[in-house]
Amino acid sequence: MTRSFDRPAIARAAHAGGAAEALGALPEWDLTHLYPAMDSPAFAADVERAAAEARRFAELYRGKLAALAARDDASAALTEAVKAYERLEDLVGKIMSYAGLVYSGDTTDPQRAKFYGDTQDKVTAISTELLFFGLELNRIDEALLAKAAAQAPLSHWKPWLDDLAKDKPHQLEDRIEELFHEKSVTGHGAWNRLFDETIASLRFKVGDDDLTLELTLNRLQDADGAVRKEAAEVLGTVFRQHLRTFGLITNTLAKDKEISDRWRKFADVADSRHLANRVEREVVDALVAAVREAYPRLSHRYYRLKARWFGQEVLDYWDRNAPLPKVEQRTIPWTEARDTVLDAYGAFSPKMAGIAQRFFDESWIDAPARPGKAPGAFAHPTVPSAHPYVLLNYQGKPRDVMTLAHELGHGVHQVLAGPNGALMAPTPLTLAETASVFGEMLTFRKLLDGTTDQKQRKAMLAAKVEDMINTVVRQIAFYSFERKVHEARRQGELTAENLCDLWLSVQSESLGPAIRLGPGYETFWAYIPHFIHSPFYVYAYAFGDCLVNSLYGVYQNSASGFQERYFALLSAGGTKHHSELLKPFGLDARDPAFWQIGLKMIEGLIIELEGME
Repeated sequence: MTRSFDRPAIARAAHAGGAAEALGALPEWDLTHLYPAMDSPAFAADVERAAAEARRFAELYRGKLAALAARDDASAALTEAVKAYERLEDLVGKIMSYAGLVYSGDTTDPQRAKFYGDTQDKVTAISTELLFFGLELNRIDEALLAKAAAQAPLSHWKPWLDDLAKDKPHQLEDRIEELFHEKSVTGHGAWNRLFDETIASLRFKVGDDDLTLELTLNRLQDADGAVRKEAAEVLGTVFRQHLRTFGLITNTLAKDKEISDRWRKFADVADSRHLANRVEREVVDALVAAVREAYPRLSHRYYRLKARWFGQEVLDYWDRNAPLPKVEQRTIPWTEARDTVLDAYGAFSPKMAGIAQRFFDESWIDAPARPGKAPGAFAHPTVPSAHPYVLLNYQGKPRDVMTLAHELGHGVHQVLAGPNGALMAPTPLTLAETASVFGEMLTFRKLLDGTTDQKQRKAMLAAKVEDMINTVVRQIAFYSFERKVHEARRQGELTAENLCDLWLSVQSESLGPAIRLGPGYETFWAYIPHFIHSPFYVYAYAFGDCLVNSLYGVYQNSASGFQERYFALLSAGGTKHHSELLKPFGLDARDPAFWQIGLKMIEGLIIELEGME
């Protein structure tokens, strides 16, 4: 299931009753745009058609691509093959997207879980038939393929062919690739599913309420400190009860990755992610070094300031994201959240707001928090022949409005990139966060500019700083934790306590001395889905935030033409390298000084807050 993962939600829960009513009617997505129902004839027919067409495609092209490349009309002959492959990728993607979205609506429903699992089995069998295509393309004589790709009509797909070639040093013999692919269903795919279903089934007793993980995490931002403390202690207790399961999942997936990395000859534990992100290791290393060096002047500095606001020397970990004292807290109705984001988008560009409006008008959003529903939020691109969907767990708090802005940014990006087709629309994770974080920034600035009350302004600035710390500092700490886990796993299996110790070591370094990491917090690594679904994904958030801070600075200082360049960046999808996409803005992520631009923006907001004490 391809999707954009996002930060696990940390906004407060809307308590039952009046607060829930204050949210207003929350939209649910209409998946009939893809298929009428799980048991619909249309879905079954598409699965059967995809299987039959995959077999025909393999019969027609397997073992014959090199000969096609040697023909005088190689460009046209290979184009026919690529077009057929792209049509199949779109069809198979639609099938799996539907199953994944249905499943995410309630991962505890046995019928949905079976449907998802059965579909995954069928799609794996279909895609196994197609696996040869990319492998064979990479074995064609480079000069012949380059000659064909330089000519129309194949030149349209040259970015995809060039991108595909980057995987060549790490691809294996066809039968081994097929084995790896087929075994993924009972390998890492099965462990992913076990994690999802375990997380969705957990219940946490907070006061008189039996809550899901989503709602319990949200209580960590309740205005009542006693509620925050109780929620944190319950989280730690329940996580510890399941540490054996979470530890086994983590160990197994880390070993599974080590086996794959060894066979594919990746030197570093994160190199496969860097390759998938089409970003150089040295660029990521420079980002990580810059953020870690900035811990004292960002997170350490801010949490010292926040502790003073609470009249304390040190904050307990459950107060890290607490709302500021003596600031009015209210439930933000869904319609207000919608209008706020659309107004902010519209002030930047009517085109951007128009695309975002479709998500509301055409039922592309699923907003209510329901038992069993996937936690957090994401935007799923589905396939270019359809449209994206957004999943939220909307609770009516300011951070939920920012999450809506974030996910709609992803959605706009996915709509704009769609015309590139199923092979070239997907964007590397490092750039996939650009539109989402930019959408948040537009919304934040719109709200801040309209706020004259100093208490509210201070609360908004503090919330933005906390979001930035969660996006930059926290995600780099997550990345450091993953590195430690995967490197240590190469020496042998890790106990749950080993994992807890590694977690505390990176959290202590990143959060600093003003946060007290009390008993229970050592287990909080267990619920982070990124570690399970997409190892080393998390640095993409810090990359995106620092990039957007730089982009926003260009926007503020740009007389004209920024919107056109920005939409060109988003519309490129996966057709260009980050260096080529950022060049029109005068930015270069390979320059170590680049990261300081974004980090200094966060520091500047903290300085502004210090001046408001």
